[in-house]
Amino acid sequence: MTFLELCMILLIFAFVKEGIMITRNIEGNIVPLLGKRKAIIIMGARQVGKSTLLQQMLGDRKDVVWMNGDELDIQELFREMTSTRIRAILGNNRFLVIDEAQRIQDIGLRLKLITDQIPEVQVIATGSSSFELATKVNESLTGRKREFKMFPLTFGEMVRHTSFLEEVRMLPHRMVYGYYPEVVTNPGDERAVLKELSDSYLYKDILSLDSINKPDKLVRLLKALALQIGSQVSYNEIGNLIGLDSKTVERYVDILEKSFIVFRLNSFARNLRNELKTSRKVYFWDLGIRNAVIGNLSQVENRTDTGELWENFVIAERLKQNAYRGSFAQSWFWRTRQQNEIDYLEEEDGRLLAFEFKWNDRKGNVKCPETFVKSYPGAEFKVITPKNVEEFLKM
Repeated sequence: MTFLELCMILLIFAFVKEGIMITRNIEGNIVPLLGKRKAIIIMGARQVGKSTLLQQMLGDRKDVVWMNGDELDIQELFREMTSTRIRAILGNNRFLVIDEAQRIQDIGLRLKLITDQIPEVQVIATGSSSFELATKVNESLTGRKREFKMFPLTFGEMVRHTSFLEEVRMLPHRMVYGYYPEVVTNPGDERAVLKELSDSYLYKDILSLDSINKPDKLVRLLKALALQIGSQVSYNEIGNLIGLDSKTVERYVDILEKSFIVFRLNSFARNLRNELKTSRKVYFWDLGIRNAVIGNLSQVENRTDTGELWENFVIAERLKQNAYRGSFAQSWFWRTRQQNEIDYLEEEDGRLLAFEFKWNDRKGNVKCPETFVKSYPGAEFKVITPKNVEEFLKM
């Protein structure tokens, strides 16, 4: 273990042992809705802190009924549910919290029944797969719900928990082990925690979906995507590599995205004939999961993919931030057939921003491609390195 790694572990441990709860950005969006009539739906991967968040917000209250959709008796309860029976179970309580609600058959209709027939009780449901939960509640609860997405911890959340200086120092650590709460709060055990997370979540929940009929191919697809972060992804090429047709690859990527493991950036094209119009890149919401998938948890100074890790890190953090603040910003990357490229574009309220990401700021000045400047003269361009990351990740 290097001296830097030891310092990082001691730094994390110093804050973890204080027992201070990490305040999540999403809490400020949900608290004002508590006690209102609309159901609250919180979607995010397992272990990102959904249950902990609800315990922080409601744990001290005596008028909450807690249920877990993973438990068979709870599934059976909802299967035979009537308004009379659920009213008897809820009694005078004001909140019903259901974890992993997607496990419950016809959950959308069940939640609609409670919301309509027992309006004095507010339903809060969580799910680890928007692919399952969203399709089950959207039609049934149209106009009766507020949806939120929850992600692993963010750079900004940890800055408020520690300090900006400390979190910048931790960047090499975060780029290897990621931001899952259990990883962050168990310094020294990151490898074991990531092993459990990647095995029990990735290969249990997703592979149990009825739509996955070739689970071994999905595992190989996930590894192929992990090796291509920062690069354009061809569904045809990946399909030929792992033995799937391009349509199945696209469907599996969609499932991985709706399970909060990866996200896609499409290419930006408006003015030029030679702009790539149908290309896409795939990134991971958490780099600890990505690195566990490929079995590489070596430190950044010993890696050949550090630049790609930095690109993935800052883009994921920006998108988390945008989601929590309710932004309408649209995001892309830009590239031409002549290999002119910009890592990340974002447009909100008519303002177009362009960013390049460089882990090593000693590589000299990076200029915006002249083709892009001529085609989009009003766009703003900036290079983001660890030294000015706060300009991109406004806390």
